[in-house]
Amino acid sequence: MTTTVEISPAARRSAELEAEITADASRFRILTGDRPTGPLHLGHYFGTLHNRVRLQRRGVRLGLVIADYQVLTDRDVADDLDAQVLGLIADYLAAGIDPDEAMIFTHSSVAALNQLLLPFLSLVTVPELQRNPTVKDEIAHSRQAGVSGLMFTYPAHQAADILFGKANLVPVGSDQLPHLELTRTIARRFNDRYGRVFPEPEALLSSAPLLLGTDGVKMSKSRGNAIMLGATASETARLIRGAKTDAQRHITYEPQARPEVASLVLLGALCSGQDPVALAEGVGSGGAAALKSVVTEAVNSHFAPLRAARAELAADPGYLRGVLARGNARAQERAEATLAEVRAAMGTVYGVSR
Repeated sequence: MTTTVEISPAARRSAELEAEITADASRFRILTGDRPTGPLHLGHYFGTLHNRVRLQRRGVRLGLVIADYQVLTDRDVADDLDAQVLGLIADYLAAGIDPDEAMIFTHSSVAALNQLLLPFLSLVTVPELQRNPTVKDEIAHSRQAGVSGLMFTYPAHQAADILFGKANLVPVGSDQLPHLELTRTIARRFNDRYGRVFPEPEALLSSAPLLLGTDGVKMSKSRGNAIMLGATASETARLIRGAKTDAQRHITYEPQARPEVASLVLLGALCSGQDPVALAEGVGSGGAAALKSVVTEAVNSHFAPLRAARAELAADPGYLRGVLARGNARAQERAEATLAEVRAAMGTVYGVSR
């Protein structure tokens, strides 16, 4: 009997986009980024950062927003933002992002970008914002008793992030597709109402593996279960030694039946370039202690060059600030040009002789 595996339309289109990137990467402009709530960890590296480097090296134009305003969506104050922003830039560059090619910028430095939020909000309804899965999830995990207006308008703000630079491609997980669809809706409604200004960005689905944290749930900065990119070799060894496994001694790679063990096996395989099944078979009856030893060696060997580069970058904050200043200037120039197009399309250019 032949089993047919159904491929979703989004996955099918994503595969087509990968082929189009191979044919002509210069056609594509990507916007993605991170909130500066702490340093990036190994889950970020294998989940998104490695893919960003891959795409940039293939010739895709890359924009990286450090979403400092969005830190305020679920907290009253943003702690030590300066250090967090510089730390993110160090992580980006150490991982291989080319600062001369990528546009790295912060929300708060690009006034013209944020001004797009106002007309964009006129294009979406309150129920559409309420239904957005990203907003619902963020609200559920909010640290505040009430929901801020900034949290509520999060999808429209991200639409401004994506559209101000005319990004036509956004790397996402399948759970983020509804969020990107709202950005496409905003672009389409603006174009229909005022004339074509924006592309409707498409999703490049990530096939990145899910790495669990040391406690057996998704690796997260906020849970304290992550191995940071800048961790030392000894810190890495300590964290992996304490990672949750199970009671079975023989090591196998069974993601569904043994998720904690499988995540460690996968991490070791990703770092050593092995197949995870082969790595598990190599450990075999050695048990969890042997597995953790193999994984620790693989992680520390793989990330040693990145960690050395990151330490050097972190020791030169002036250089990191210069990278950000140049990126902010590029982003502001691009955002002002887009805002001028928006004003012209909307007929809100006043006091200028024609």
